[in-house]
Amino acid sequence: MLPAHTAASIILDHVTPLDPQNDTEILDLLNAQDRILAQDVRSALDFPHWDNSAMDGYAVRYDDVKQSTATQPTVLDIIEDIPAGYQPQQTVQPGQAARIFTGAILPAGADTIVIQEETQRDGHQVSILEAPKANAFVRHKAAFYQAGNPLLSSGVPLTAPDIAV
Repeated sequence: MLPAHTAASIILDHVTPLDPQNDTEILDLLNAQDRILAQDVRSALDFPHWDNSAMDGYAVRYDDVKQSTATQPTVLDIIEDIPAGYQPQQTVQPGQAARIFTGAILPAGADTIVIQEETQRDGHQVSILEAPKANAFVRHKAAFYQAGNPLLSSGVPLTAPDIAV
């Protein structure tokens, strides 16, 4: 029987380390599970790409609604509806709001989202029934990661969530 250090030495004498520049291969994603990543993966873009809404509601100027209450609501004119994937066409001015849906781009001039549960709509106007916090429900550009930031580090086995990146 060999001592462990002797056995390890014999094995290591027959192994050559991989050269990360030459001993790599490109695989399709279906075959990448548990393979070792040869180089860091970095973000090509900011994410999110722009300020957007985290909830359905109304994009407003915080200064317009910071005093709102159920007994003294702030009434704003609705200037447009902004679904996800739509480029806002108007700038929110004082006394205005834009109906906005989750994931939609925040229009210029707005800095806060009032969730729909804290509003009451009447035609082309909306009453804000509760003062939001400043910047409420706004996901800011690059809040999750910025272009160039590392997403995955080399030298680690790839898992399903890593491959999804």
